[in-house]
Amino acid sequence: MEISPDIFENTQSAFAAKSDTALQKAKALFSVVGNNLFVRAGSSLAMLALKLHLPVSPVFKWTVYDHFCGGETFEECKLTIEALQKAGVGVLLNYGVELKESEADFDKALKKNTEAIEFAGVNRAVTAVCLKPTGFARMALLEKVQKEEKLSAAEQKEWHRVQQRFEELCQVADRKNVMLYLDAEETWIQDALDNMVEELMSRFNREKCVVCNTLQMYRWDRIAYLNEQIKKAKAGGYYLGLKLVRGAYMEIERERAAEMNYKSPIHENKQKVDADFDKAVEVCLDHHEWVYTCVASQNEYSNLRAMREMLQRKIDPKTEKVVFSQLYGMGDNVTFNQAQAGFNATKYLPYGPVKEVIPYLIRRAQENTSVAGQTGRELALINKEIKRRKKQKRK
Repeated sequence: MEISPDIFENTQSAFAAKSDTALQKAKALFSVVGNNLFVRAGSSLAMLALKLHLPVSPVFKWTVYDHFCGGETFEECKLTIEALQKAGVGVLLNYGVELKESEADFDKALKKNTEAIEFAGVNRAVTAVCLKPTGFARMALLEKVQKEEKLSAAEQKEWHRVQQRFEELCQVADRKNVMLYLDAEETWIQDALDNMVEELMSRFNREKCVVCNTLQMYRWDRIAYLNEQIKKAKAGGYYLGLKLVRGAYMEIERERAAEMNYKSPIHENKQKVDADFDKAVEVCLDHHEWVYTCVASQNEYSNLRAMREMLQRKIDPKTEKVVFSQLYGMGDNVTFNQAQAGFNATKYLPYGPVKEVIPYLIRRAQENTSVAGQTGRELALINKEIKRRKKQKRK
């Protein structure tokens, strides 16, 4: 099987599910998201409006929300999931509420994600549920656990409740035969989460992969960590589940390192990030008998390379052990052409009440502006498809 180097140029396949109106709307949206000044100003105004309880939800729902999210309820998500399924694309479902601080909020997140797992259990197009760890625990508590500082009696109970929440989610996922992906967080709390996920994997990933961690490859220490985790999994007799991403907190990480006078945990340039991402994919594929890998990237070169690496190793493109994923609303030229080529392609699909998901949408818009060329590439592909359709209609 040969994979054409221009596989991701097929816009007819990429946007087959989008009407002319939807394409024009997407064009307008990416034109705005590509403006750094507008995104910064709009993000600040949106957060202020939320604090003041102003009615910003309708504006977000019609624009950014509709493009990047599956819906507010499972019923709304079903329509999106069915459309993706028709194109051979699976779903990584994400309750897009994050950065909460109260026990009531954490318990609500537990309930909502349990419902998501149960929904996935009977909707097989949903291959996994993605969890944001800060939706289940306070940042300050996680930071204290990572520093190995002594916890008060109340904090010990709080930490125990955090562990119980993840334990319960894994138990439900195990029963429903659904995989869980835990998203990555900032470095000053990630070790605490890594230790917890490692322990969960050693218990739940014996006969199949239930729980997966996320590695942010913009960190210069992740290749060594990856190799260490593979050795532990093999020695412990459990499957290692990993979602590979480039990373989402680069500016925050560098600023904090400079302010607190420690070595930045982030690679000094994008070339090294890209090299480590591709290296991590290779390492995982080299050990695919033990490792379940999610290649979560919009980067066309990395996706093409990973697909070719699979074929070179004679790994079945449809294996459940290797999944490709892009954000819903972005990278359609990658996702739908991967699916058409027979690979296990998925979309990372956030859902939830508009008002609750706005912080996620703001973060997504900010990330898009920091990825050089990404918004421009999306616009170029949309314009290419608009021109193709116009030409087709003239014939």
